[in-house]
Amino acid sequence: MNQQQAAMQSMKEWLSHPGELGKEPAKIEPAGEFDLHDLHYYIFRYKKGMFGKWLLGVCGGYGPEDTEHCGHVFSEMEPYDAATAEDKAKEMVEMIRRYWMEQADALEQENRHTDHEGPGEGSPDTDAENDKAGTFVGFVLLSEPHWSPDKLAADMKGDWGIDCNEEEDEEASEERASAGDKGEMTHDDEDTPHIYSVKGLRLVVAMMDAPVPDGEAEANAANNYMWPEAVETVKTHKAHLMVAVMGTDAPVKERGLLFAKLMAACCRQETVLGIYTSGTVFQPRFYLDASEMMKDGGLPVLNWIYFGLYQTEGGWNAYTYGMRAFGRDEMEVLDVNANPQELRDYLLNLVYYVLDGDVVLRDGETLGFTSDQKLPITRGQGVSLDGITLKIGYPG
Repeated sequence: MNQQQAAMQSMKEWLSHPGELGKEPAKIEPAGEFDLHDLHYYIFRYKKGMFGKWLLGVCGGYGPEDTEHCGHVFSEMEPYDAATAEDKAKEMVEMIRRYWMEQADALEQENRHTDHEGPGEGSPDTDAENDKAGTFVGFVLLSEPHWSPDKLAADMKGDWGIDCNEEEDEEASEERASAGDKGEMTHDDEDTPHIYSVKGLRLVVAMMDAPVPDGEAEANAANNYMWPEAVETVKTHKAHLMVAVMGTDAPVKERGLLFAKLMAACCRQETVLGIYTSGTVFQPRFYLDASEMMKDGGLPVLNWIYFGLYQTEGGWNAYTYGMRAFGRDEMEVLDVNANPQELRDYLLNLVYYVLDGDVVLRDGETLGFTSDQKLPITRGQGVSLDGITLKIGYPG
């Protein structure tokens, strides 16, 4: 079996999973190949039924002589278009790649922080951290493997005035209509990934009928000092939604706003337990309340950024997790004699100032909120986080 044949077999097996098609596709054939990050990938087009539309899938992550892929197998079950297939396949690979990179970072960070409470997920070790800019992926933890796509669309419309126009092939549409005529609709076709087109971007919501692997969600829930019951609550989750905003046809801040609105709408699902994003697990009520400021034109900083706090012999320390999604360095304030709530508020206001005004903080410069205030900015290897961070001075 050559590499392409192995990739096709893996694609068939992935599609046969109960959470996907639940069977092998009626027809599947190679539709292209490409290289990304020094690995080789194969594009496939397939049909659910013989008379359905061609849909897009990708499988790969192969070395030159490999027949075992690196886990990058995915399909959003969107229509295949030869003109855009490679670009969309690369987007899917990048989304999967980011997810697994974050899992690896989480393990590395857990091993690194043994003397104080730090973030549950790590960050890249070099200036390549800005590769994450504009990528928004999160997970909605569910008490049961059930959710309502119809309710999600209704909540997006009711809360944010956003029409979620779902991308769907004719065969799926006919099956949905037929099931509705027979009174067989249950859970709004919840097992199928749902892709919505909004303002030139693609919103992806897909249910995984299993907990987040390797206790990752529980480990990150332990970071949330504002939700004492987080770990025990998260331990009970039985499934999760993967939620992503994909595409580049909008500025990064607009993509971030759309992501926060989509995740907030997910908070209204009956089975929601927690919102896993930005290195922690948020309580759904907190996430929903924090999103309200968008209705007044504010930035949902508390939805985007996790503000970590921990104490060492030198004093209180604070850090951000989430700035890299906006192409910015994470920030730290280290070893200060301060009230932890005031320290957190200081860093929160600084983040808002940077994101709202598109301000760039540079190494060696100073920052001041009064005419005589000069707080130093130092860029270098992180203390609370792996990778490069900005160390910001604290007034007083």
